[in-house]
Amino acid sequence: MDSLVELCDLVAENPTQFAGKIAWLCSRCPPAELLFVGSPRVSRSQLNAVLAVARFLSKSANTELETARSAVLAFYRSIPSSFNLHFWPNSFSGDAISSFYKDLMRYICEAAQASPPFASDVAGFTGDVVMQTIRNGDSSVSKIFLSAMCLNFPPIIPADANKLISLLLDGLDVTVPIPITPTGGSVLNSPLGANHGSTDLGESRSPAALGLDTPFSGDAKGAGDSFGGSNDGSGAPVGVKKAVLSFEGESVESLQKLETVLQLIRLVLEKADTVDPKLLEQVRGIAKDQLQSMLAFLKIRKRDFTEQGPSLKVRVNRKLSAYQAAAKLHIKTLASLDTEGKSSKRLLHGALALLIESSEACLFSVWRKLRATEDLFRCLLAGISQAAVARNGQLLRILLIRYKPLVLATCAQAESGPSNQGAMFETVLKTCSEIIEFGWTKDRAPLDTFIMGLTTSIRERNYYEEEDGKEKQETPPLQLNVIYLLAELNVSVNKPEMVDMILPLFIESLEEGDGSNAGSLRLRLLDAVSRMASLGFEKSYREAVVLMTRSYLAKLSNVGNADGKTEASEATAERVEILPAGFVLIAKGITSSKLRSDYRHRLMSLCSDVGLAASGRSGAEFLGPLLPAVAEICSDFDPTLDVEPSLLKLFRNLWFYIALFGLAPPIQKTQATAKPASTATNGAGSTSTIALQAVAGPYMWDSSWSSAVRRISLGTPPLVVSSVKWLEDELELNALHNPGSRQGNEKAGASQRTALSAALVGKMEVSAMNTISGVKATYLLAVAFLEIIRFSSDGGILNGDPSSTASRSAFNCVFEYLRSPNLMPAVSQCLTAIVHRAFETAIDWLEDRASQTGAEAEVRESTLSTHACFLIKNLSQRDEHVRDISVSLLTQLRDRFPQILWNSSCLDSLLLSIHNDPPSAVVSDPAYVASVRSLYQKIAREWIIVSLSHAPCTSQGLLQENLCRANTLQQTQPAADVVSLLSEIRIGSGKNDCWIGTKTANIPAVMAAAAAASGGNLKLTDAFSLEVLGTGVVSATAKCNHAGEIAGMRRLYESIGGLDKSLPNGLDADLESSAQAKNESFNGMVLAKFVRLLQKFVNIAEKGGQVDKSSFRETCSQATALLLSNLDSDSKSDFHNFSQLLRLLCWCPAYITTPDAVETGVYIWTWLVSAAPHLGTLVLAELVDAWLWTIDTKRGLFASDIKCSGPSAKLRPHLAHGEPVTKPEKDPVEQIMAHRLWLGFFIDRFEVVRHNSVQQLLLLGRMLQETTKLPGNFSRHPAATGTFFTTMLFGLKFCSCQTQGILQNFRSGLQFLEDRIYRASLGWFAHEPEWFDLSNNNFAQSEAQSISIFVQHLLSERVDTSQLDQKTKGLEKDSSLTDVKDQYHPVWGQVDNYATGQEKRKQLLLTLCQHEADRLEVWAQPVGSKEQSSRLKITSDKWVEFARTAFSVDPRIALSMVSRFPASAALKTQIAQLVQSHILEIHSIAEALPYFVTPKAVDENSTLLQQLPHWVPCSVTQALEFLTPAYKGHPRVMAYVLRVLESYPPGRVTFFMPQLVQALRYDSEKLVEGYLLRAAQRSDIFAHILIWHLQGESCVPEGEDATSAKNASFQELLPQVRERIIDGFNDSARDIFQREFDFFDKVTSISGVLYPLPKDERRAGIRRELEKIQLDGDDLYLPTDPERLVRGIQVDSGIPLQSAAKVPIMITFNVVDRDGDHNNVKPQACIFKVGDDCRQDVLALQVISLLKDIFEAVGLNLYLYPYGVLPTGPERGIIEVVPNSRSRSQMGETTDGGLYEIFQQDFGPVGSPSFEAARENFLVSSAGYAVASLLLQPKDRHNGNLLFDSAGRLVHIDFGFILETSPGGNMRFESAHFKLSHEMTQLLDPSGVMKSETWYQFLSLCVKGYLAARRNMNGILSTVLMMLDSGLPCFSRGDPIGNLRKRFRPEMSEREAANYMIRICTDAYNKWTTAGYDLIQYLQQGIEK
Repeated sequence: MDSLVELCDLVAENPTQFAGKIAWLCSRCPPAELLFVGSPRVSRSQLNAVLAVARFLSKSANTELETARSAVLAFYRSIPSSFNLHFWPNSFSGDAISSFYKDLMRYICEAAQASPPFASDVAGFTGDVVMQTIRNGDSSVSKIFLSAMCLNFPPIIPADANKLISLLLDGLDVTVPIPITPTGGSVLNSPLGANHGSTDLGESRSPAALGLDTPFSGDAKGAGDSFGGSNDGSGAPVGVKKAVLSFEGESVESLQKLETVLQLIRLVLEKADTVDPKLLEQVRGIAKDQLQSMLAFLKIRKRDFTEQGPSLKVRVNRKLSAYQAAAKLHIKTLASLDTEGKSSKRLLHGALALLIESSEACLFSVWRKLRATEDLFRCLLAGISQAAVARNGQLLRILLIRYKPLVLATCAQAESGPSNQGAMFETVLKTCSEIIEFGWTKDRAPLDTFIMGLTTSIRERNYYEEEDGKEKQETPPLQLNVIYLLAELNVSVNKPEMVDMILPLFIESLEEGDGSNAGSLRLRLLDAVSRMASLGFEKSYREAVVLMTRSYLAKLSNVGNADGKTEASEATAERVEILPAGFVLIAKGITSSKLRSDYRHRLMSLCSDVGLAASGRSGAEFLGPLLPAVAEICSDFDPTLDVEPSLLKLFRNLWFYIALFGLAPPIQKTQATAKPASTATNGAGSTSTIALQAVAGPYMWDSSWSSAVRRISLGTPPLVVSSVKWLEDELELNALHNPGSRQGNEKAGASQRTALSAALVGKMEVSAMNTISGVKATYLLAVAFLEIIRFSSDGGILNGDPSSTASRSAFNCVFEYLRSPNLMPAVSQCLTAIVHRAFETAIDWLEDRASQTGAEAEVRESTLSTHACFLIKNLSQRDEHVRDISVSLLTQLRDRFPQILWNSSCLDSLLLSIHNDPPSAVVSDPAYVASVRSLYQKIAREWIIVSLSHAPCTSQGLLQENLCRANTLQQTQPAADVVSLLSEIRIGSGKNDCWIGTKTANIPAVMAAAAAASGGNLKLTDAFSLEVLGTGVVSATAKCNHAGEIAGMRRLYESIGGLDKSLPNGLDADLESSAQAKNESFNGMVLAKFVRLLQKFVNIAEKGGQVDKSSFRETCSQATALLLSNLDSDSKSDFHNFSQLLRLLCWCPAYITTPDAVETGVYIWTWLVSAAPHLGTLVLAELVDAWLWTIDTKRGLFASDIKCSGPSAKLRPHLAHGEPVTKPEKDPVEQIMAHRLWLGFFIDRFEVVRHNSVQQLLLLGRMLQETTKLPGNFSRHPAATGTFFTTMLFGLKFCSCQTQGILQNFRSGLQFLEDRIYRASLGWFAHEPEWFDLSNNNFAQSEAQSISIFVQHLLSERVDTSQLDQKTKGLEKDSSLTDVKDQYHPVWGQVDNYATGQEKRKQLLLTLCQHEADRLEVWAQPVGSKEQSSRLKITSDKWVEFARTAFSVDPRIALSMVSRFPASAALKTQIAQLVQSHILEIHSIAEALPYFVTPKAVDENSTLLQQLPHWVPCSVTQALEFLTPAYKGHPRVMAYVLRVLESYPPGRVTFFMPQLVQALRYDSEKLVEGYLLRAAQRSDIFAHILIWHLQGESCVPEGEDATSAKNASFQELLPQVRERIIDGFNDSARDIFQREFDFFDKVTSISGVLYPLPKDERRAGIRRELEKIQLDGDDLYLPTDPERLVRGIQVDSGIPLQSAAKVPIMITFNVVDRDGDHNNVKPQACIFKVGDDCRQDVLALQVISLLKDIFEAVGLNLYLYPYGVLPTGPERGIIEVVPNSRSRSQMGETTDGGLYEIFQQDFGPVGSPSFEAARENFLVSSAGYAVASLLLQPKDRHNGNLLFDSAGRLVHIDFGFILETSPGGNMRFESAHFKLSHEMTQLLDPSGVMKSETWYQFLSLCVKGYLAARRNMNGILSTVLMMLDSGLPCFSRGDPIGNLRKRFRPEMSEREAANYMIRICTDAYNKWTTAGYDLIQYLQQGIEK
């Protein structure tokens, strides 16, 4: 139901907009046809719908939706049907039915009241509904409904009203109890004549006993005997017994029915306009009879009832409720009487008498304490009040005559306490007040008589009190309560004439009458006098204050006398309670500034007199009670204004005595233990004890006095004196109370100096105060108390105008002392110490409230801002000492509370002060003005730099806003000063010279966000240096322009009258409403435009389009300007519209998720929170929601899908395990960069709000909790490293708030968050270390810097751990997380000891992060100058601990550690043990395979191998390793390998076909052969490639293995496998196989045809042979590249090549891409070799291809061209020709000069774009082949084997000598690891000395390529290892595999490997052996050098 209530309330606000919702609600209501047919039954949902619709009508009754009205009216008409219980849902209780009816009738009545048409409809049905209800009176549901009707009765038509009243009267069976009539009397006689003096508890006292002398008093005995005549002997009159029997004969149900009927009749009379007079008369008679019977009922004593206990109380309550209904009905009938008729007057007199008599009966009834009786009494007196008003007050005189006895009786009956007179007394008081207020202007005479009659009752005495020898009696309650009544009447009526009438009588009683003696009467009179004085009438105020002051001073006369020790309790109460309370009451009451000023002087003078007259403890006891009144009268006193000297002297005296008497609260931080206070009342000897205890505590007096002193401090002006001589002259002896003894004065002075030193907390030693006299010490102690207490009270905010911020700072007062001239040095030092001590107190006050939220937090921040603004203002003081102190305090305040850095008030005050002349510059003093301005500029510059170092986004936003305001106000000079101030401040992505140390702004993400917030339109991925001034001015101008655009559009729109024709116009239209309507129309129109534009941008992004950055920025900026221009709008529609706009501005950049969009977002978000700080929470809430949305949608940093994981995804399945994945739709790196910017803005906001906004911190906490909820949420892309660790850094910085007050209440939650952050941080290392390069050194550097800052935070956190433990030791005892032992932790799982485990995890994380930081630093600075080893020095035991800790968190972390620390043998050994001991838990981790699938495990047939069937597939290269002989073809290992291979598509495995063919050598179980046959059936291309490789392997290898049996069996197997593959073809496969192989066999055979021909005829022969070959089908493809389909042969392209053996030929084919455009035909030349073994080239190009994939995956701009090579038969093969290329030798044949000259000829002059592009291409290709050459060691690198394509890229060909082989019988003449000849260095290094930028670029690329290759060392090794037994020449000597592994340098760290690669490059640089080999080749082969 709650949700329906919210829905209908929302719909009611916008009924037109949500018409559909209303229709839906109405459709849920029971249909009318169901309600009026048979026995209807409704469901619970239908009832809820009815209530919801009725509620909607009550909220929006004027709606024109007829369906809602019809639904409610239909149900209302059907209510009689609901009296059957079958109508209601099952289990619908009576309480539920009652609640339903009450709500329904309330809604219907409210709707009827608001809508006359609906009221008319309801009135037509009400009569029928109620009458049917009455006829069904026996139903329990009908009774419930009638009860609900009594609470909310709907409208009814007059005709139905008469019928209904008649029906109710007919059913009314009224039994009037027998009246208990006194003999000869009437029931109308007053009960005051009866004897109620019973001893029963709760029965009233007799009138005589109450002291009443009324005309109704009579003989008590006679009255008692006259009840009902005779007595039956049981003690109760016969009449009473009959009345009791009559009452007890009535059932509770009948009484309830009577009450309901009477209530209904009254409600009908109220709703009906006219009623039949006869019916009205009948009703009046019944009501009167009921009231008369009530008189008899209330006279029955409690013991006369036969029924007792709770049941009697229930019956009596019900009876009294019925009487109350009758009384209300009777009063209602009187309202319809003819106001002029005599009969009506007679009836009114009778009714008035009856009401008063009934009230008296209630007053003296035994049931008077019941709530029902009090309610009945209240009802009766309300009728009396109405009677007073009736007939324009004609009954007032008679009423007051009869009402006075009732008032006196009530006063006599009530308790005599000051505020517990009871409900009846309060009712009488209220009625008296109403009558007096009415009659005051009508007829004063009877009122005066009435008031004076009450007043005279105070002075009446009982005769026996005046008799001699009689003991004085207590004051009767009557007198005390009449005094209280009169005082309250004065307060209520608030008439000076009434006060003047009563106050003199009270004062007379106090001075001369009974009130002159101590007693309760005097106390009550004094209380009344103070109440009347508080009304603020000048005459009465002065009389009362003089009386009270004289009374208080009179109490001092007993001090020191013997009588004073035995002071009466009443006298003590008068001094301690009544008079002080009266003083406070007057201070609170008077509002006139004149009277308040007068009263302030009087009170302060009284305090001064008291202090002067009293001494020691008595001084405190007399002065203390006055302090609350002083505090109250000073509460509105502004101490910063000019104070009269006389008042200032009184303030000085007051604080002098406060200090002297020890009345101030203790000001030491740590208070001493309680000591008993001295009991002496005289003598100066107690001064020492009092002073010291006053400083150190504990407080000896009433706590309210302490509170008062604090309040007084806020209104006290500074106690500044030019000289304290007057103190010595006038106050020394009296103040110190030491008559005539100078030695005593010095002793007292010493104690005061000691106390002063204690108050200053050692800031000034006692010995330094020896020159200060005792009275001066007391004065300084008073100053210390005052100024310190100021800051401990409300933080030091003085009384005064709230708008004047800086002047309200208590520093305004405390600095006044330092401005006093000619101060003694010791006094000056003390005053300076007091300033610092006061400042510390202010700091403590602020820190104590750090955890407060809401309004309290706003007060705290306002206080902080006020103090800061004053200190800024105080920098302009003439006194240099004051300026220095102000600078020091402001700096300390800024450091302790950094939030003031971004407080706009403080910043504005600081910047404005730079320009404004110092206020204290009374005379022209250029030097002083210049020094002050210089100081301001220095402070402002520091302020801005510090703020930029913490939160550069917000800081720039505030500066821009300041510039905007200056621009708007056209204040050019302030703007110029700010410009000069900012002119040299720069921030950037590199090192910032403005600040040192670890600052938030050094975080790259924050600095990138700062660049975005600046509006500088920078490329954030590049290094930048941002000039704060330039970008600030440009952005501020742009913002002003946008604001001007919106303002201009608005003015234009208003000037043309808007576009809405319905807007009011003309002279008759209300101008204000018209303007508002136009404004709302304009806002709606423009808002709709911006919403459409922003949605358009989102749609473009959704469709994959490119969002235009400038358009998007322009739209967002204009929308922001529109939003900010309407912040003050009160329109509800504007609120909703602009809430939507704010949401769009926050969500659109986040939704688009590109760096450009988020850059714009950061700009406008910063603009919003800077221009409107109160929007900060709303903006942050939307941004947090948007951030969480990116988590749910897996974007950017949270793109956890494997396809977005970077290199590991791209290298699947060759070098990484897992299925190959498709390329992501959107670049994950771009979205990660967007998240990086976004995160920087969050961190910036965190720094701003971390100290002052719990709400925003909790929003950020929510964001971090959800972000770290699941470690698997994060992207594993290497480009996310910096952003990820910045997120973790943000989390740890957030968790550090647990040591601050603001989040101490959330310590457990922060501890839990911290655990999540550590878990997520460790989880980052669960994957192998990766590289990624954006070809942007700034990005790489920022990534390294990000993790370095994270490491620094971890290190600093460890340093602070001990301090944190000490600070939070108490808090940790309550933590549910830190004490976990042997329990399940929600983050870490089962833990043995949380604290120990946490420390181990932190050490592990620190080690991993330090390694990652070093790793990324190498990548960012690959050619760094760091030569020293960065290897971590960790012991073997520590490695074991790390391994265990990592494995317990996530086994993948431990496994990845081996890749990070390959040199640690202890680590590998421990991880192997862990893997083997937990093997059942890690089946999903492929990286664990090498730790239990080992040759040793195979030899031992380990049981661990049984787990292989359950293991996830590994990479293909890992699987190939398991096929090597070392694993001996173990069946479990082989089964796993085949499962791995078959899990991947055959096309993915084809790359490793040479290795798979070699695996047949060791395939004794035919498992590999089986896989190959199955894969061949799945893929034709796989089958073809396999057959070609089988054919190519059918050659006799060189060396000793040629004749081995193993090789022979292998050679025999190859044709068998080939035939099995062919046999397995189906018809289609066989057809394409034959056509493909026949076509290329024909082409290959041309070489044999050419061999006999002369060389000059061979080209023609090729053409003839090619013309014979026909292309059979369009599905033939190039064997070297199956993705290219052959479309024909270029018959003229055949070229015979030189060869010592058979004739190789080069033929060009026309090809198309298989999956591309088949009309796009391209040429592709291939060389067909016969007589050459191509298999070694295949192996070399496999490695090059793997390196190319690695480089591309990592994002490295390195070029390799692994051209296609395929062996098609024994010593036959096809080799792709590198397109558009020529060898260096060919280039030398046509051009003179080296490469440098050739490049200039081909690409233009040096420096031209084409030349530099070619140089760049040469550089990246040379670097790529440098890495490949280092690993493969290709030799024979003469210029014929080096190709250059048309773009200048280098390509190596001919890999006949690799690894350990070289030409010339392996003489290894080419000693360089790669060729880098002189002509090549000319291009790479124009400097010639390895110092050029291009050379460093070359080195960087080589290093990065080498590092990336090292990461995939095992895959490359496995690829080469499988070919070890192939018989290739490269394996014919040495240890090729071992040496290849060594060249990877796995034992080296990244920095060591980088330096190693640099040395390799340096060694190859123009090496002489390279030039020598070129010379040899030129001489021997004629190859151009």
